[in-house]
Formats: sequence, C-alpha cells, structure tokens
Amino acid sequence: MTHNDPQLVTFGCRLNTYESEVMRDHAKNAGLDDAIIFNTCAVTKEAERQARQAIRRARRENPNAKIIVTGCSAQIDPQTYSQMDEVDQIIGNDLKLKAETWGVANTERVLVNDIMSVKETAGHLIEGIEGQARAFIQIQNGCDHRCTFCIIPYGRGNSRSVPIGEIADQVRKLVESGYNEIVMTGVDVTSYGADLPGKPSLGQMIRRVLALVPELPRLRLSSLDPVEIDDDLWRLIAEEPRLMPHLHMSLQAGDDMILKRMKRRHLRADAIEMCNRAREYRPDMAFGADIIAGFPTETEEMFQNTLDIVEECDLTFLHVFPYSERPGTPAAKMPSVDPSIRKERAGRLRDQGKIQVQKFLNTHMNTRRTAIVEKGNIGRTEHFAGVVLDTECKIGSLVNVETYAIDGDNLKAKVV
Repeated sequence: MTHNDPQLVTFGCRLNTYESEVMRDHAKNAGLDDAIIFNTCAVTKEAERQARQAIRRARRENPNAKIIVTGCSAQIDPQTYSQMDEVDQIIGNDLKLKAETWGVANTERVLVNDIMSVKETAGHLIEGIEGQARAFIQIQNGCDHRCTFCIIPYGRGNSRSVPIGEIADQVRKLVESGYNEIVMTGVDVTSYGADLPGKPSLGQMIRRVLALVPELPRLRLSSLDPVEIDDDLWRLIAEEPRLMPHLHMSLQAGDDMILKRMKRRHLRADAIEMCNRAREYRPDMAFGADIIAGFPTETEEMFQNTLDIVEECDLTFLHVFPYSERPGTPAAKMPSVDPSIRKERAGRLRDQGKIQVQKFLNTHMNTRRTAIVEKGNIGRTEHFAGVVLDTECKIGSLVNVETYAIDGDNLKAKVV
C-alpha cells in the first residue's frame, strides 16, 4: 500500500488536531511518504489503550510502513512504546513540532526530551486545516498547575506563550486565506503571557490582535478557568462583537470539597459568579463546560451539587467524562468511587445536558443569526448552536439565517 502523504492518526484534544497538521507538513517535506504517525493522548488510560490497539492494527495492515509514535502518551511513557515491536520511532511532544526532527537522516529510535526544560513554544502557522470551517491557532502550551487528576503537564511541560506579534501574523494569514472564524487554543489559555516580557494578559493579547487584524470577523476561545479572566478580557466580553457570545468553562465539578481535592483554583461560587457577570454584560451568552463525574470520594450529595450547578449556571454544551485513574497522579491514590457509579453519574449529567440543549434551542427559535458553514448545509451560529440550512452553502462562509424549527440537537434555518 503506498500513500502520497504521510498518514496521521490523531487522538485527544483540539491542540493535537492542530499539531498533527504541523507534523503532516514536516513529514511530507522530509519525504516520509509511507509513514503512519500516531499523535497520542494521555488524558485517560482508555485513550492510551486505543492508541496501542490502533498501532498494532496499522502494523498488521501495513507491514512495510514506518510507524512513528508521538504526543502526550509517548512523552510521558516512551518505555511502553519502545517495547512494542510495531513501533519504528518515538518522538517527544516538543520535538514533534520541529522540522529538523523529521529529517530522514534521523536514526535514533527514541527522541524524547525532558519536557519540563522546554522554555519556548513555537508559533506554528497552519495555512488552513483541510475541510475545516474554522482555523485553530495555538497561543499557549503546557500548564503550571497540578490538578490532582491530570497528567498533562508531564506530557506538555510548563506554561509557555506565543508572542503577540506572531499570533497577529498567523491570524492575518489565516484571514487572508479565507478563514472567517478562528479559535484560540492551548492547554491552559487563561495563563497566557505570564512567561512573556511585560507579562501581557490573555485579554490584552486578544485586544491587540483584534486591533492589528480588523478584518477578522469572528473569534472564539477554548477552555477558560473561571477565576482567571482578566479585566481586559471582561471588557472584550462586554464590548467586542467579534468575540463570540459562547464561552467554554473548565469547571470539572460543582462541589467545593471535590474542587479542593482536585486542586482546582475556583470554587462553586466563582463559577456561578463568572456566568452571572458574563450574562450581565451579554445577556445572550452561551456556556459550555468540562465536568468529571465520579471523582474519588464523591458522595451522592457532592454529585448533586455538580448536577445542580448545570442549571444554576444555565450551562448548555457539556463535555462529561467519567473519572478515569491516571497512574502517577495524586487522585489515583484517593479512595475511589465504584466505576459503575461513575458511569451512572456521567449518564445523569449527559441527560441533563440534553435537556439544557433543548432549552437553549427554544430560546433561539424564530431569530436572525449569522452562521458559519461547517459542511454543505450544516452551520453554527454565534452562540455555537448547530443549524441545518435550507440550502447548500460554501464551507467556511458566513451566512445570515432565520431559524424556524428544532431538529434534534440543531435548529432549522433558512438562508436570507
């Protein structure tokens, strides 16, 4: 089997999807046409198991391909992959983004650095992600916090930020190549700037970029920490129409004791305060949130607090995860909740999420919105509501629509 381009198999987060595109270019330029590259995730044991399974399957189906493993799991646990006969090379998380790593002359099998010693994060420009309506731009990498359930800092290193000028250049190029919506992404975006000269905040950076690239129509942010929104960002939420009225919160739980045991920086009241304040500035603000169900020591009463906060904050787009042990993290040593209870609680949260989506869609009925077209006749409004359009439109284009019905988890709309 021959490929014209290296094959990329991506697990995990948006940042990985973004970085896979950088690697695709590097591997292609290095002439690794028949390589299969696995960009792994280490968020759960299950994600790692799936990666190993996919690697074995790829080797059976492509006996002559060069199999390269990279990503968070390869960074944290290179030994496991080096023991797999199917794997030809293992590349660490910072090295995977450097063109020289992919040079064919590179004969070392395991290329993994101490990620904690990495100081810079390169601003990589993706000239457009194939088939995507919006472009993702990495503004930050790594994390300085040590939440008790999370292994990611050991895969990504400490927090480091891309300088403002570089971000503005990338955004300008993406807008020039036709992108109407850009998502700023990273591992811990609210920590942006602390490592840069002058310590610019996330809000200051966004304000500068929007001023430098006035032609950018729409900007979104990935996960925000409830207590880390700076004054400039609050001002943008209140006054900047190009910043979409949809924020995603890294919530994790709605119970104070669980939040403390997770070593999060916010408490229940902080999350509620963030949502209230944002809606004071923009009454139509929509919220998404990441929530973990069945964290160690979570009682039914504690879980109820998490379930209740979904309604109290009127959250719409829930990303629910049953807690999964990560060996090497403090939470893995805490008294655990039975896996069947974790699953059942995650199910209840997801059911509540479905109710919230329907409630949200009802409030967006018979309204005029601007949707970005994701594929053919599917788009998303400013508030991230899915819309089914009555006509095929160009992917990535912005269209004015009028909503008239609800279809499952989407609105139906006619293009006007």
